Amino acid sequence: MPTATNQLADAHAILAGVNDKIDQLRNIDPFFIDLSLRENPVGARVGQTLQDKLAILPKVREFGFRNILLGTLDYSMPDELEVDDDFMMYLRDHQIDMTGCYAFTDIGLVDTAGQFTPSPSMLKLRDYGVPNTLHEIYLSQDGMSSQYDFATLRRSIPASIAWLQQNIRGDNGDAPKILINIVDGCDAFAQNPNETIEILQLLAQQPIFGLSMEDDRGTYLPFQVGAYVAVARRYLPRPLKLLVHMHAGGGFENASVIEALLNGADGAWGGLPKRAAIIGHASLGELIANLVRVGNQHMASTYKLDQLLPLATRLQVLDEEEAVPDDLPILGNNAYRLPLSFFRQRPDRFMDLVPEAIGGTYRYRICPVVSDTAVIAGRLAEVTGQAASNFAEPVLEQMIRLMRRELRAGERIVYDQPAKLLALYQRALNTAGQAQ
Repeated sequence: MPTATNQLADAHAILAGVNDKIDQLRNIDPFFIDLSLRENPVGARVGQTLQDKLAILPKVREFGFRNILLGTLDYSMPDELEVDDDFMMYLRDHQIDMTGCYAFTDIGLVDTAGQFTPSPSMLKLRDYGVPNTLHEIYLSQDGMSSQYDFATLRRSIPASIAWLQQNIRGDNGDAPKILINIVDGCDAFAQNPNETIEILQLLAQQPIFGLSMEDDRGTYLPFQVGAYVAVARRYLPRPLKLLVHMHAGGGFENASVIEALLNGADGAWGGLPKRAAIIGHASLGELIANLVRVGNQHMASTYKLDQLLPLATRLQVLDEEEAVPDDLPILGNNAYRLPLSFFRQRPDRFMDLVPEAIGGTYRYRICPVVSDTAVIAGRLAEVTGQAASNFAEPVLEQMIRLMRRELRAGERIVYDQPAKLLALYQRALNTAGQAQ
């Protein structure tokens, strides 16, 4: 049986492991590619026009993003152009700086006779003058069966990369940054590990910038994502970049991207707001906020954090033409509307993230079961414009009593609504002096 001393030592060792992971997240200087110009419109009710995109680009640059994806060129029916095409052509024709910019492309193919044909998206990348690319392949059984066989893929990857190197002018005239993106990355590791590893070995010998991998449906658990990233890192050592992109399907997305960073990923790509394909993704807004939470100083030195919350909110409202969901963590309206003072996050407490750190401010929300007098006073101040200190404690306590009594009597009242709140306040004023 372990002794108390051994148990204590084991406990401290476990806690030390936690601190090691926090230090890793605190010190990482992540590589981000912002996709606010593409990822967010994919799952949006409305999307973005050319004028929208022209207005967004300088905003995300001003926020601090140095690497920005302009759009996707490997879409179906390539002869029917999208707004992304118009946007890239506009930037080219008006000689707007595209340094650090990327576009999605898919690989060209080598036939059995050895003849290489670049994909339409590769030709557009060249013609539009975009300097870098996320170059997409499929490696799962389902993904390859719908695109190409493994032999074709294996001979096509080097040829496709070579074509890009020869035909794309990168940043400042240098070679293009080519990130190979495994669209079905998690599926590939789960279903098809041997061929996936064979492709990783092939990529390690190519003149690429790095690898990206997706959980494209958001269905894999964080420890699975961490394991797949660890394997990829083993075959693709630094300085090759290793990035991830996690969709929200099972609610794991933010935990998965943190697990990826802890297992060797260099960063992630995504939009600043939460909205994305399916129902959302591990957004860069959320990731930046969570790295601020652990004390990562690179976030403050790289990004204008006081713009994070308002910018992410504005971009999502633009794409959706409706408000951000109230109960969205970090970026939602209710994330910093206190229902109870106990839940207030403080700047002096580890792992708390006060709204002011990301450009927000605390507000108040009346929940009749739990709201205390400080919250009620705060909400009254919002509604009336008076100082919270103007509302007497006995009256606030009477408001709590009345809410409880009315709920017990079967009355379901939304006290958070201004008119209902003021009516409750008046009833409390009238009855506060009565015996309880």
